[in-house]
Amino acid sequence: MYRKDSTGWIKHVDFIILDLICLQVAFVLAYALSGYGANPYQLILYRNMAVFMEVADLVVLFAMGTLKNVLKRGYYKDFVVTAQHGIILGACLLLYLFMLQEGQQYSRLALVLNIVIYILLTYLVRELWKHLLRKKMEDGENRSLLLVVSADVVSSVVESMKEHNYARYKIAGIAVIDKEMTGKYIDGVKVVANMENAAEYVCKEWIDEVLIVTSGVVPYPKELIEQFTETGVTVHLNLAKVQSVPGKKQFVEKVGDYTVLTTSINYASTRDLMLKRLMDIAGGLVGCLITGILFIFVAPAIYIASPGPIFFAQERVGKNGKRFKMYKFRSMYMDAEERKAELMKDNKLGDEKMFKLDFDPRVIGNKILPDGTHKTGIGDFIRRTSIDEFPQFFNVLKGDMSIIGTRPPLISETNFYELHHRARLAIKPGITGMWQVSGRSDITDFEEVVRLDKEYITNWNIGLDIKILLKTVMVVLRKDGSM
Repeated sequence: MYRKDSTGWIKHVDFIILDLICLQVAFVLAYALSGYGANPYQLILYRNMAVFMEVADLVVLFAMGTLKNVLKRGYYKDFVVTAQHGIILGACLLLYLFMLQEGQQYSRLALVLNIVIYILLTYLVRELWKHLLRKKMEDGENRSLLLVVSADVVSSVVESMKEHNYARYKIAGIAVIDKEMTGKYIDGVKVVANMENAAEYVCKEWIDEVLIVTSGVVPYPKELIEQFTETGVTVHLNLAKVQSVPGKKQFVEKVGDYTVLTTSINYASTRDLMLKRLMDIAGGLVGCLITGILFIFVAPAIYIASPGPIFFAQERVGKNGKRFKMYKFRSMYMDAEERKAELMKDNKLGDEKMFKLDFDPRVIGNKILPDGTHKTGIGDFIRRTSIDEFPQFFNVLKGDMSIIGTRPPLISETNFYELHHRARLAIKPGITGMWQVSGRSDITDFEEVVRLDKEYITNWNIGLDIKILLKTVMVVLRKDGSM
């Protein structure tokens, strides 16, 4: 699912919060340096000023557009804008004291120091925060972008994206659609694919987004675009000649210096994703607390039945192919992974894209008795009650997973994915999701799992997450199979 960049104030909410904090720090430091002590809030005049300056700062921020293009500004330009902002804010504070006729009771030195310290401090903090954001992007935490272009515009597209990218994307490579150029480098960027294998490359390398730009001579590759959209990858089409894609979300935006029509399985604003993350953090904290309590009782039972680690960590595939270690209470014997191959013939789902057994002998305590009856133990209990899933709340707090999402597959399973299967990984994986509350272990058709996951991604909103969460609680209480 595509994260649609906000165009309003929320786009720079981090800078706004830092600015407000810097203003209060400057307020306290100015009061202390003026020789009045370390607590200006004890006096009602100064306490009221502390509140007013925060409101005034917000008004000036929005009225002046102080944060417009903040990430693109150089050191000198940023200092000039910050100084102008601080001077206008100081004028607002003077006007406030004049209107209240309280100027004689307020320290002039404290007021001047407040503005000077604020300008210097907020400038330093902004530059440091911009440096951290750019470093984070350079370390690969920004979105990977494949350039799909015709040979006659490849150089200009690469040059334009390098100039106007502003570290929003990591350019993963180039696919030239009308000429064989694989292996060549264009301005330091490698040509990694052609028309025939571009879609396969997107799946293999887990590309986040694709930008398609062609000249007026070369038509858009309609079949390739359909393959891209089938995988769930976000597609940006340069607005030279475009057409609508049925069943997909589309909107116009800027990518680099290009005005594009963006097509995605769904998109979410920064505000929506912030709400989802806040819900994850709150749920993650509660889940981790419950996990700690469960550990006291579950850990001894697991160790007595099968000596070894209490927790089980397994590498899984997350959003757009990002790999991470997922944690669980160990419910299987230590040799479970080695025994999986011999049990593949009994897989309920019939292929290697997912693995499910009616009775899994690798689960701690599971045995087939001589008379053919099944005996279960602690492993079956914690799986049936979904207790084994609780350590995943650590993954939620870390940001690897969400509470609601699609279940993260094994790396070995994704090796057998077809193009349309990749779409289920277009969103951050979750502890529970649509298909778990729509039948859970009763669903044995992997295509049905994919359909439900795509339905969730296509219709995602916070309300749907809450609905699935409530359904999950009911399903667990009824003990309808394991998650």
